[in-house]
Amino acid sequence: MGQDQTKQQIEKGLQLYQSNQTEKALQVWMKVLEKGSDLVGRFRVLGCLVTAHSEMGRYKEMLKFAVVQIDTARGLEDADFLLESYLNLARSNEKLCEFHKTISYCKTCLGLPGTRAGAQLGGQVSLSMGNAFLGLSLFQKALESFEKALRYAHNNDDTMLECRVCCSLGSFYAQVKDYEKALFFPCKAAELVNDYGKGWSLKYRAMSQYHMAVAYRLLGHLGSAMECCEESMKIALQHGDRPLQALCLLCFADIHRSRGDLELSQLKLHCLSESIYRSKGLQRELRTHVVRFHECVEETELYCGLCGESIGERNSRLQALPCSHIFHLRCLQNNGTRSCPNCRRSSMKPGFV
Repeated sequence: MGQDQTKQQIEKGLQLYQSNQTEKALQVWMKVLEKGSDLVGRFRVLGCLVTAHSEMGRYKEMLKFAVVQIDTARGLEDADFLLESYLNLARSNEKLCEFHKTISYCKTCLGLPGTRAGAQLGGQVSLSMGNAFLGLSLFQKALESFEKALRYAHNNDDTMLECRVCCSLGSFYAQVKDYEKALFFPCKAAELVNDYGKGWSLKYRAMSQYHMAVAYRLLGHLGSAMECCEESMKIALQHGDRPLQALCLLCFADIHRSRGDLELSQLKLHCLSESIYRSKGLQRELRTHVVRFHECVEETELYCGLCGESIGERNSRLQALPCSHIFHLRCLQNNGTRSCPNCRRSSMKPGFV
């Protein structure tokens, strides 16, 4: 496969990936990797594979392709390619929580002399290092790295990098329990997405919404937290972003726990897990969560006594009677009775039906 054909296939894979046809994109890129002879083309396609596996949560595969990319960069004998590949290696180890290795590879990036890409990627290196320091609870060093990354973003007018740094700063301040700042920075990230993110991946919007949800929950604004978390989960499901799906599930559970409705948190967890496994075609895991979902429905008595369908699985208009039994509004209106269908108490509100 020659240089021109390699470029065409890489572009084809990118178009497939951007249209959420991830597996087809991976197949195209893997074919380029197997048949391509152009080292620059191999380097670029390995970068695509690193990014794709990162967003799918396949971090061990991400690391594998990053290692191959390092070998390819050494064959090219170009400092710019080495910088980019070491950054991908740092990111891979960051995702695998190998924070000491992440810091080591970031320092290697910063020590590479005479790279044209240094100004462009230096901020991303500082961001990855800051995330690693945060993972090690080295808060002062983390903040120094985030501030350096933010300066890179401002000096190079890189609003995409600024958005990512703001989200990391949100995590930082959440951990040190300054919840006002933990909300301020993700809100700033959301503003950047709205103002500049027309051509960006939706993952930036999802990321800012998730960090806003965490901050809102910590501040006790549970309605806003739920709204942001639902928006983030919606995008994560559309794009197959499994790491963000997992984070949103935990956030949903935290929100419900803060409300004191532990049973509903389990119900939401199993319902969302069912959607994820159904989209992935994982039948065994899907069956497990379907069973658990219906067990939760029975335990919490969240089903309509008229039609028998579960309540809380999808959006629907409900009516709670004074006796505390809950029904679908349409079922009560169609039933025509003036007493509760479950306990037969005359508890219908006057003029309701």
